[in-house]
Amino acid sequence: MVSAAEQMAANTSWAALGKATDLRNRILFTLALLIVYRLGTFIPVPGIDGNALREFMESAGQGIGGMVSMFTGGALGRMGIFALGIMPYISASIIVQLLTAMVPQLEQLKKEGEQGRKKINQYTRFGTVALATAQAYGLAVSLESGDLATDPGMYFRMACMVTLVGGTMFLMWLGEQITARGIGNGISLIIFVGIIAEVPAALAQFFASGRSGALSPAIIIAVIVMVIATIMFVVFMERALRKIHIQYPRRQVGMKVYDGGSSHLPVKVNPAGVIPAIFASSLLLLPVTISTFSSGAATGPVMSWLLANFGPGQPLYLLFFVSMIVFFAYFYTFNVSFKPDEVANNLKNQNGFVPGIRPGKKTAEYLEYVVNRILVLGAAYLAAVCLLPEILRGQFAIPFYFGGTSVLIVVSVTMDTIQQVQSHLLAHQYEGLIEKSQLRGKGGKKRGRRSPARK
Repeated sequence: MVSAAEQMAANTSWAALGKATDLRNRILFTLALLIVYRLGTFIPVPGIDGNALREFMESAGQGIGGMVSMFTGGALGRMGIFALGIMPYISASIIVQLLTAMVPQLEQLKKEGEQGRKKINQYTRFGTVALATAQAYGLAVSLESGDLATDPGMYFRMACMVTLVGGTMFLMWLGEQITARGIGNGISLIIFVGIIAEVPAALAQFFASGRSGALSPAIIIAVIVMVIATIMFVVFMERALRKIHIQYPRRQVGMKVYDGGSSHLPVKVNPAGVIPAIFASSLLLLPVTISTFSSGAATGPVMSWLLANFGPGQPLYLLFFVSMIVFFAYFYTFNVSFKPDEVANNLKNQNGFVPGIRPGKKTAEYLEYVVNRILVLGAAYLAAVCLLPEILRGQFAIPFYFGGTSVLIVVSVTMDTIQQVQSHLLAHQYEGLIEKSQLRGKGGKKRGRRSPARK
């Protein structure tokens, strides 16, 4: 039986976008901030030798440098002010969330509501500054080691650090503003736009390789089919749900007895969305970014080992990547997106229960059992989507933009943003129906008052 809300959502027309003023303003605000982000990727860091950097990135484009540049929207390849991208903020978020699960004081802050959430966000910002500073210094030293700085020295290092840290903090602010006043998740949209903006150049390079004979027509067709199949698979899995039956008992209001109803608690096969892939990628980018920009003579044994074993397609890289995806799929689900204890308490407060399961602790245990089993499939799906295209891409030197991680981010963020737009349109329709009903109610009252006078 389809509910009234589902029927209205199915009948929602995109033509209603012109009437939804608030939604239109949110979309325009989001687009404006994303344009500001793209412009910032073309503003260079002072003191960089542009010709030397261009030659270096052409040689490193098929290595880890190409992957890092993909997550920064090409800013790293141009050494723009947003060269660090949003990854320091994501890394700080990972650390704070891990500490929240392990440190009782932070866990107590999380339970304090809005004020506790603000304090945790403040700690995340402090962590972002610390990580961005460390990464910026390492990148500045690596640029000097690679002979990419026009005037090496302490002044160049300080200027590079201030510029890169400021760019990262500005990006963090942009993401928060998009989330609060725009449409969609700001951090995910920044990564999404960075990938989409570089796809045309990657396509041109890909087809140029085919014309030059570096790639055979069979490989080109196979890659296109692989990308289309990956997109279809991601869409299917992101919409997959496990519905848990919820029953509500009869209730008496005054002299009337209302029959108990039933509903469903939807649990997504992948409750964490694209977050595990982004988190896992961010952990792989920091040490190898420094290794990439360091010259062979200046690279120490640790950096050399990282570059040799944690490059795309290497066994340790793939193993670590899959392990982190599975870990963050479970960690993010049970700590952020679906908390069995909170869901069980909410059901208990609403007098709802799972048939055959006692409310409260038993319901929480049952929900945890169900989600654990679902996440086996969800984590395997994420690992497969991110891993298999990476293996094929490494074998045939395909651009990073055709890898599983980039396809997963693009498809997931697109679906999430469209869903939020539809939610705003649905809310706008509800507001219109409520206003019409209120106007009819006022008119009915007026007619009711005039009727005795006519008699």
